[in-house]
Amino acid sequence: MRLKPAFLALVSVQALHSAEEYAFRLYEVFPPARLVSGLISGDLRRGFLVFNAALVAFGFWCYLFPVRRNWPSAAAFAWLWVAIELVNGIGHPAWSVIQRGYTPGVVTALVLLPLALLVARRLGAGQT
Repeated sequence: MRLKPAFLALVSVQALHSAEEYAFRLYEVFPPARLVSGLISGDLRRGFLVFNAALVAFGFWCYLFPVRRNWPSAAAFAWLWVAIELVNGIGHPAWSVIQRGYTPGVVTALVLLPLALLVARRLGAGQT
């Protein structure tokens, strides 16, 4: 899989990841999510939804413009997404191990990790 389809897959799985986190109320059980959601709205559910909708929209914008159109900044945007998804892909499973059970977002995080590594590999190989 070349960079562009791999990046699109990464952002698409992030959309599913955000949906999983929302459905299982990450904003109620994870203090950083609670903080960010609360900065956006007094209603944590709404704040979480707004933040994640903006994040996913930004991801698709990154795909549609810098990455797909080969802008000079494409690699920088893609590396930013690799970093975000490595945090998700490592952080969620680690949190689940600490909690000794399911935590919101862990299922899709297990897909984000290999996709982030794939995008990183494609970026390192200079593929488009």
